Amino acid sequence: MSAVQINLNTDINQLRNSGYEVEMRGNFLLIHSVPFLNSDRDLELGTLVSNVSSPRVTDHVAYFIGGPPFNTDGSVMKQLINTSRTHNLGLGIVTNHMFSHKPKPMYPTYYAKMTTYINIVSAPAQHFFPEANAKTGKVIEPKEANSVLKYSDTNSSRAEIDAINSKLSGLKIGIIGLGGTGSYILDKVAKTMVGEIYLFDGDKFQQHNAFRSPGAVSKERIDQNSFKVDYLQEIYSQLHKNIISHSKYLDETNIGILKDLDFVFIAIDRGDAKRIIFKKLEELEIPFIDCGISIRRKGDELRGSTRTTLSTKDNRKHVWGERVSFANPDDDEYSSNIQVSELNSLNADFAIIKWKKYYGYYSDLSFELDSSFSIDVNKIINNDATN
Repeated sequence: MSAVQINLNTDINQLRNSGYEVEMRGNFLLIHSVPFLNSDRDLELGTLVSNVSSPRVTDHVAYFIGGPPFNTDGSVMKQLINTSRTHNLGLGIVTNHMFSHKPKPMYPTYYAKMTTYINIVSAPAQHFFPEANAKTGKVIEPKEANSVLKYSDTNSSRAEIDAINSKLSGLKIGIIGLGGTGSYILDKVAKTMVGEIYLFDGDKFQQHNAFRSPGAVSKERIDQNSFKVDYLQEIYSQLHKNIISHSKYLDETNIGILKDLDFVFIAIDRGDAKRIIFKKLEELEIPFIDCGISIRRKGDELRGSTRTTLSTKDNRKHVWGERVSFANPDDDEYSSNIQVSELNSLNADFAIIKWKKYYGYYSDLSFELDSSFSIDVNKIINNDATN
């Protein structure tokens, strides 16, 4: 049970002990079987919903699942209904109305908030149907927690974007290369509702990696000489339940391990390995994003760029043109492990944003398949638009 739910125990228990039909879904509190009058003054039952992502009540708004409630004179409850439209809160919660009844001072507890709304909605129904009561005494058994995250994303619930987050739910994601850029990609992906995250890298986590990866690591941990994927799996499994590490480089002998993935991020600089991986992902019809960083020394300054290239089932040709280099950049300054964590993070952010656009999380109006950011002129160039 999350910390928020623990803080809500008193309110929830009070509601249940009073006989209300209580259900918790994530950070939403639902009260079922709330009686109300319809336009014909017939009795109907609805569900009252409140966001409870904060330990104390900070929001006077509530939601309602059902038809619009009416007063005893047959008029709709305009004094209560703020808007009437479908609102997907996620977790299977689709509401029909938003209520607004703001007291002064604010509701002291969620028990006070929910019972106030119930009394307002139910009063007209009880005028014609005295036996109508939201206190059904029915107990709704809590469902087993099935979130891939080990604790709740309360920011998403507060912003009520769980339905948007669900667009990534259940995906099997691969990350090939867990150096600077790949580790930042993992940091972002691990904070989503994807089903499983597979890590592929045969390199060890050493001192230079500590300067190109998110967070901080002790010298003692570095000295353990773990594989990158094992170290990162250990760290991020504190947040996401399903992270699987493969401490190996991918080649012709093991590339088939990618066959069950839904999407793959590639953050390696070996061109020969990229050719093998690209061809296999195309054969498997798996979409992927390839990341690239190029850094050059110019006097006592660095110049360079980041690149983000998306390949989908219907758009593959551009990756074999000039967008992706298949050279092995041994002479590039970047290959000497120059410390550029801000570019690694930026490259990862561009990749994550494009990935989320692909799945409809973010709006996409340009539909570019390739983009590059040039450091010295601070400019983003989009290429290969599909619209």
